[in-house]
Amino acid sequence: MENFINSLNDIFWSTTGIYIIMGIGLIFSILTRFLQIRHFKDMILLMFNGKSSDAGVSSFQALSIALSGRVGTGNIAGVATAIAMGGPGAVFWMWLMAFIGASTAFIEATLAQIYKVKHEGEYRGGPAFYIEKGLGKKWFAVIFAVSTILALAVLMPGIQSNSIAGGLDNAFGISPVISGIVIIVALGLIIFGGVRRIATVAQYVVPFMALGYILVSLIIMAINITELPAVFALIFKSAFAVDSVFGGLVGSAIIWGVKRGIYSNEAGQGSAPHAAAAAEVSHPVKQGLVQAFSIYIDTLMVCSATAFMILFTGAYNTFNTDGKTFLVENLPKVAPGPGFTQNAVETVIPGFGAGFVAIALLFFAFTTIMAYYYMAETNVKYLMRNKDSRWATHLLKLIIMASTFYGAVKTAEFAWAMGDAGLGLMLWVNLIAILLLAKPALIALKDYEAQKKQGLDPVFNSKKLGIKNADFWEKEYNVDQGKDRVS
Repeated sequence: MENFINSLNDIFWSTTGIYIIMGIGLIFSILTRFLQIRHFKDMILLMFNGKSSDAGVSSFQALSIALSGRVGTGNIAGVATAIAMGGPGAVFWMWLMAFIGASTAFIEATLAQIYKVKHEGEYRGGPAFYIEKGLGKKWFAVIFAVSTILALAVLMPGIQSNSIAGGLDNAFGISPVISGIVIIVALGLIIFGGVRRIATVAQYVVPFMALGYILVSLIIMAINITELPAVFALIFKSAFAVDSVFGGLVGSAIIWGVKRGIYSNEAGQGSAPHAAAAAEVSHPVKQGLVQAFSIYIDTLMVCSATAFMILFTGAYNTFNTDGKTFLVENLPKVAPGPGFTQNAVETVIPGFGAGFVAIALLFFAFTTIMAYYYMAETNVKYLMRNKDSRWATHLLKLIIMASTFYGAVKTAEFAWAMGDAGLGLMLWVNLIAILLLAKPALIALKDYEAQKKQGLDPVFNSKKLGIKNADFWEKEYNVDQGKDRVS
């Protein structure tokens, strides 16, 4: 099993593959004329506009569900691993992926809104839906749906629970078995409550945990503020092979920065569109812009917070290109992961770091598993349309709880390998789809911008724009929402 997982990762995360992923993000940035800069103000304003309805959640709730999937172990353990394997320069490539990845996130989220459906009284959507409706290839959509269920319910939850268990063990000496049991009990109480309970938990927990984590990082940075120029110089020099110590790691910096950047912000993975589709908005581009901004929150804010804490305090080890010997070993016998961040906080606030990072990981990773369930459930419902899906969703709940517990008690190396395989599986299927299907999202963006120039609150009319198979916007939006301007 381990050899098979490693073989998949060799395919998904080859050097060529990494550069293709970066190239796709750059293509979308150019096609959208770098909307991640032009519409920055709209991104922020739209987060707090709109209200939930009987069928959909608010833009902020949809953002919170997406962020609960994005802000997880990757923001703490993933950043530490990137620095360990690629040096400080990996942080720059994480930033770059966040910048160009925002356009990718916009495309996939806008497509999710365009092709969403109302199923059992709730909005549902995501790559499986837009692949079938936009590309007209149901077999391709089924492949994505099955891949997503496998990735999010089986392969990826283990990373999150493993990091929770490891952090609690390091900080409080709690057995991973006990941690695993507590996690799945709490998870069960939430996911058996449905999407609205998931959204309610996410909208309160995610902002609180992210702001608290960033606040602590700012305190550490303020105490070490004299190191700021040196840390920025180290990141940029290491990223471009100028630094005397890390110059030979530039290839590793790119690979690990991109890989862990994508693992953290999930741009192009196809996970966040599930949450984007659930939002109640008058125009798909509105939620597309909100989801684009979530990439900035995840990587430029939360990941940077981790990176700065680690680099400001020197609490890291970095491997040589052989992956065995060290270029830098500031923390003897500390494995790459939460331990770096725990030591960083302990350096400045003794007696606080290990516990704080363990609790942060608990919230970050737990809400990610919660979001994984919602996204996997959406794909189950896609496969079970026009059928009673209750037995299938109950089975899914049991599977994700089992894989969560399994990950908590396994080694970190195997958990990360499984997670990388799950991420790669979803990512490549979805990237192919959105490359083929970008045109409707670009048409919607042009329409949104035209209406804004006229001083209007943009409303979507798929028929007028010539976008076919956008069934909800064609048939249900006027009736259910009473939007006279659409007709």
